[in-house]
Amino acid sequence: MRIYDIITKKRYGAQLSGEEIDFVINGYMRGDIADYQISSLLMAICINSMSESETNHLTKAMLNSGDTVDLSSLGDLSVDKHSTGGVGDKTTLIVAPIVASCGGRVAKMSGRGLGFTGGTIDKLEAIDGFKTVLDQKEFLAQAKDVGAVVIAQSGNLVPADKKLYALRDVTATVESIPLIASSIMSKKLASGAKSIVLDVKVGRGAFMKTEDDAKKLALAMIKIGRSFDRGVTALITNMDIPLGYCVGNSLEIYEAISVLKGQGEKRLTTVALELSASMLSMALKIDIEEATKMAQESISSGRALEKLQQMIYAQGGRLDIINNQDSLLGDKHTYEYRATGDGYIASVNAERVGTCSMLLGAGRVKKEDKINHRAGLFFKKSYGDYVKRGDTIATLYANDISLFYGAAKMLDEAILISEEKPSDNILIYDIIK
Repeated sequence: MRIYDIITKKRYGAQLSGEEIDFVINGYMRGDIADYQISSLLMAICINSMSESETNHLTKAMLNSGDTVDLSSLGDLSVDKHSTGGVGDKTTLIVAPIVASCGGRVAKMSGRGLGFTGGTIDKLEAIDGFKTVLDQKEFLAQAKDVGAVVIAQSGNLVPADKKLYALRDVTATVESIPLIASSIMSKKLASGAKSIVLDVKVGRGAFMKTEDDAKKLALAMIKIGRSFDRGVTALITNMDIPLGYCVGNSLEIYEAISVLKGQGEKRLTTVALELSASMLSMALKIDIEEATKMAQESISSGRALEKLQQMIYAQGGRLDIINNQDSLLGDKHTYEYRATGDGYIASVNAERVGTCSMLLGAGRVKKEDKINHRAGLFFKKSYGDYVKRGDTIATLYANDISLFYGAAKMLDEAILISEEKPSDNILIYDIIK
């Protein structure tokens, strides 16, 4: 078997066998196949796509390239959530405590942010003392005792995906639904949860720009999960505008706490409750209506907030942030971004808002970049709100006042004020089971 023949086969759109896919992944991991050969194959896949069986086998080959987490001791209660990335998406910080407070078990490995999208681990590291690295024994013990644990991806989970993604990122081969689906699902399967809820974002601040592509990706991931005997549900959610009022790491912790106190922004609260209900429905084997009531009650009763406190305490974080939220609000320098005219906010471009946050220091251009956990922006007005000239639309935070100029210019491009009130923004396009 030769990699040259496999590249040629895929270049002409033929289907690869399981043995050929194994040969490629195993050979690449051993160093027998060069980067430039894998890059050529990835481009052929990007152009000609992959069948369902090819995608499933690629997922399996990557899954088998490293270690896996054994959550079998948690039984059917173990449930995970994955978002395809967005701006202001702090839902993990909300749904993990909600689900745990209702009896589910959320043992989750999350990533860091890159580019205009934020990462859950960066947000958690904005909490002084919070440990995002635990060994497997500690990880499993906290999942059992607290019901919620979120750590950084570590160890030798799916190393083949790390190598392939690094190449895809620099060879213009990221945009392939089979490659995206197998990448995401190999990591989710390796993390061990019995059930998985996927939050597939669509819009200007998401990787999937159209609803049709988002649904195709969701269906591909659902099929992969079911072929591995996992329960999978996908929500297709809007990322044209940021989710919530806060974008930036410590600021998003602030907003997550507000939601769990029953004081959250409506769109963010709605999405978090929908995700929580889907997770509880699968973990507890109950209908979605009962699960929704449980999720809502966990907030109104304060049990979800208490569960967040338990998770923070278990992972070494500073507990006083729950009752001292203002300590999370921003950096030493602030800038008030004001409306330049009267009217309704008719557009808040999520991608440009995410870029604004990155320019303030809250995000990375390269994986090795250091971030400022205190930087970001807090919207005082958002989509559909009426503003008058001079009203504050957002407060910007940074540790260097020179950063405000570029960030404010980016907001000029992100925000549109119109005389006409915009129509209601669709929040959840579909739920696919």
